[in-house]
Amino acid sequence: MKTEYGIGFKRVSSEKQELIGDSPEDQQEQIERRIRQVSSTLGVKIVIVKWFELAESASKDFDMQPILKALNYCKTSKIKISYCFFKSIDRGTRGGATVYTQLKLHFSRYGVKMVDVYGIISTQTVNTLEHLGIEYEWSKFSPSFITEILEAERAKGEVRDILTRMIGAEVRYVRMGYRVRPAPPGYQNTKIDTDNGKRVILTPHEIESPWFIKMYELRIQGNLKDKEIVQEINKMGYKSRIQKLHDPNDKRRTIGFKGGNLLTVKQFQVYIQKPIYAGINTEKWTEGKPIKERFDGLVTIEMFNKANRGKVIIVRDEDLIKIYKNKPPDWQVKKDKDNPLYAYKTKVLCPKCFNQLYGSSSRGSKGTHYPAYHHAATIKGKHHYFRIPLGDFNNTIEEFIRNVKVEEKFIKKFQEVYLAEWDKREKQASDTTVLFNKRLIQIEQEIHLIKEKIKVVSSSSVIKMLEDDIEKLELERASLVIDRDKAEDEQISILTLMNYAKYFLEHLEVLLLDGANPIKDATLFELLFDELPTYNDLLFRTVRLAPLFKLNEEYKTSKSVSVSRQGFEP
Repeated sequence: MKTEYGIGFKRVSSEKQELIGDSPEDQQEQIERRIRQVSSTLGVKIVIVKWFELAESASKDFDMQPILKALNYCKTSKIKISYCFFKSIDRGTRGGATVYTQLKLHFSRYGVKMVDVYGIISTQTVNTLEHLGIEYEWSKFSPSFITEILEAERAKGEVRDILTRMIGAEVRYVRMGYRVRPAPPGYQNTKIDTDNGKRVILTPHEIESPWFIKMYELRIQGNLKDKEIVQEINKMGYKSRIQKLHDPNDKRRTIGFKGGNLLTVKQFQVYIQKPIYAGINTEKWTEGKPIKERFDGLVTIEMFNKANRGKVIIVRDEDLIKIYKNKPPDWQVKKDKDNPLYAYKTKVLCPKCFNQLYGSSSRGSKGTHYPAYHHAATIKGKHHYFRIPLGDFNNTIEEFIRNVKVEEKFIKKFQEVYLAEWDKREKQASDTTVLFNKRLIQIEQEIHLIKEKIKVVSSSSVIKMLEDDIEKLELERASLVIDRDKAEDEQISILTLMNYAKYFLEHLEVLLLDGANPIKDATLFELLFDELPTYNDLLFRTVRLAPLFKLNEEYKTSKSVSVSRQGFEP
């Protein structure tokens, strides 16, 4: 009997699959049975010269297919290899029809037939010109090739379905705050009973968690440099986790270990900025959105923010969480034109060039910021600089406003006009109220008459109609009562508004200084003048007020024009 040689290919996707089913031993047993069947069918003795046993995924691109190791052996073997046996197409490859076709073509180039246990791949080759005794490359084909292609695509589709179910469920659980990945240092994965079944959350690691809590506590104290903090943590016994290193050609074989190292400054700075230690998860599966995990962090969000000193900030508003990296302070961000801190910069002019002022905070050598109004310009070749601290400027504004009064003539005229308008509206409101009351009396009379009719009527249909009329009248009465009360309230509010207006005319400082919006206060301040004042005009009482306003006489003459304020530079 003729002897031919072959190889056996056994593959599992992972070590877990090897344990729970379809192990390499099971595959080899089935392959050996198939070898005996093929030997009997072809009338040859098939000898397996080498077994390949791999634990790798076969759903990768062609260049990464595990079975290529068997192909390379066929290329270099001194013995002619005629067969490559494997359990099924999905054990050979899960790359789909395209990858499978390429593999089969490469094996056939070296005269190697691929054979599966289930007989989907035919061991026969058909020549369409055999009856003429002629053979071409194109005239030869495998009768099972179309079935093989379908099976290869099914194997690829199965991978897609499995991964969709598994990854889809994991993504959903991650967004719900559970854990599906290995625990980061300082934590351990713990299964608990939840409304969603047994799920995994992070809990503090008995040995590692004190190291990480101490990192944040020492950082918050602020009296140690990062290098000194690292030394303290290492004294506590810190060692990085030990991990196995696997053979790239056989994932089941351990070739070494890594880890067990002391903490470094660089690694410490990486740990201190990870939001997971405050119980916040950020990753691709959360679409970049921070998610509060179903466990408390090793530290609070407040501790996390203090330890990171502005480099990473977690902001939580109820269920909404945001993370900012290298977020600048508010004073750097708020560069808007209408900054409420400098509300008067367009309302008061520079005393030198009569242009609008600017507002900003300069930083001193000790890091303190000094807000001020200022202006600098060059006029006819001469440079000038004006600067006044914010506190002094606001004091000048406040002192000026408290001494501005409304002319008595205007207040009297305002009262006359307002009272005339009030009398007019009072009469209208009173007439409206009288009309409402008349209609209410009329409705009461109509309801009384209908009730009297009901007493003498015996027809149920007529009684029903009369009762409907009463219901309509009662609805109209209720509506009229509301309108009448509203009209009476308007009578009172008109008088109240007049009292408010009179109060504000007599107390302008309340209107111009005590508002919640400094920008609006500054806009009202501008109405005091015929033309915008300079800072010196306010300081030395030389402003041109609008005709309605006047300065307190004592305030107007209390200062000499020779007086200057601290901080003013010509």
